[in-house]
Amino acid sequence: MRHHITRGTRKPVAVPRWARYAVLAAAAVMLAACSGNAATGSGSNSGSGGGSNGGSTAKASGPVQVALILKDFTNPYFISMENSAKADASKLGVKLSVSAGSTDGDTTTQIQAIDNAIAAGYAGIIITPNGNAVNPALDQAKSHHLLVIALDTVPTPPSTADLTYATDNFEAGQLIGQYTAKRLAGKPADIAMLDLFNNQVVSVDTSRDHGFLTGMGIPVGNQGLNGQEPTSGHYKGQMGGSGTYKIACQLPTQGAVPGGQTAMEQCLSKDPNINVVYAINEPAAEGAGAALKAAHKTGVIVAAIDGGCAVIPYLQSGEVTATSGQFPGKMAALGVSAVYTLAKTGKKPAATPGLGYFNTGTQLFTDSPVTGVPSGSTSQLSGVCWKA
Repeated sequence: MRHHITRGTRKPVAVPRWARYAVLAAAAVMLAACSGNAATGSGSNSGSGGGSNGGSTAKASGPVQVALILKDFTNPYFISMENSAKADASKLGVKLSVSAGSTDGDTTTQIQAIDNAIAAGYAGIIITPNGNAVNPALDQAKSHHLLVIALDTVPTPPSTADLTYATDNFEAGQLIGQYTAKRLAGKPADIAMLDLFNNQVVSVDTSRDHGFLTGMGIPVGNQGLNGQEPTSGHYKGQMGGSGTYKIACQLPTQGAVPGGQTAMEQCLSKDPNINVVYAINEPAAEGAGAALKAAHKTGVIVAAIDGGCAVIPYLQSGEVTATSGQFPGKMAALGVSAVYTLAKTGKKPAATPGLGYFNTGTQLFTDSPVTGVPSGSTSQLSGVCWKA
C-alpha cells in the first residue's frame, strides 16, 4: 500500500494556521496597494470559460503552482487522475504538488495539504474531498483567491468548490438501462438491483439507480430515494425493447466485490430466475458475476458503471455484460488546465449548461453490442481505462 506523500514541493515548516493566514492577509493588503484590478474572461462550455464566482483572480507572471489532493494513492481511479494531471502539468509548465489521504475518508491529511497550498501561495487546488470536514479549509483557500476545483463528486454544498469536473451519473445509469432493455428484446425482465447503501442516501447511488430504471423505461417512484419504483409492471426502453418486469430484490453492496457476491447470493436464493443485474459499480458487478458462476447461471445480463481496466477480462468472459465508462484522467487534466488558464488569462471555468458541474462524459462498453445502441468494445476501453 502506498502511504501519504507530497510531491513537487518542499514540505513547509509547520506553522499555526492563524499565523499563516495573518501573514497572507498582510501580504494581500500590500499587493492590493500596488496593483490594479485583475482581468476576467467571458463564458465558455469548454471548461475554461467564464461564469464561476470566487477563486483566484490575479494573472500569474511566473510558473503556475497547483495542488492536486486525492482521496488516496491506492485506488486506480485516483492513480489515473494523478497520471493525467502530471502529464497536463508538464505540457503547460505547471508546478504540480500531489498529495492524498492515507485512506479514503482521511480528511485530516487533506486539510493539512490545503493549508500548505494556501501558505505557499498556490494558484489553485484540485481535490477529491474525503468528506465535508475539508469544507472550511477550502473556504479559506477561496478567501485567499485560490481557485478550488473538485473532481468526481459535487461537494455538499456545491458552492464549496468553484467548479466540479464529474461524470453525469444519471446518464451513466441510463446508458446501461437502454442497453439492457434493447438486449432483452421483449423478454420478461427479472431484475436484481445491487445498490451502494440501504441505510443512507448518497447522490451517486440514487443517480445511477434511477438512470438505469429510466433507461429501461421503469418509473423511479421517488426522485430522492432508491427502492420506491413499482416492483412489477411493464418496461419500455428508451432505445427500444419492451415487456414485463419485476424487481426481484434490492440490496446494498458497499460498492465492493464481497458485497456484490453476498447480495447476489441472497437474491438468487429468493428468485433463481433473475436474468438482469444492475450493479452500482464494477466491483459489485464482479461479485455478482462470481455468485452467478457458482450457481451455474448463464445468459444473465450484468450491467455496471465505472470503466476501469480491471473489468476488461470480465467483459471479455461475459461475467459482466456491459459497463458505462467514466474518465477520471480527463477530470484531473481539465482541472489543471482550468487553474492554469485562470492564472494566465483571468478566464474562469464554467459548468456545463443546465448542470451544476462540468460533465466529463460517459460511454457504453461491451463485447456484446446490440443494434441501435452505440457502444465501444473492450479493445477500445483498454485505450481509455484507468491505467496505473
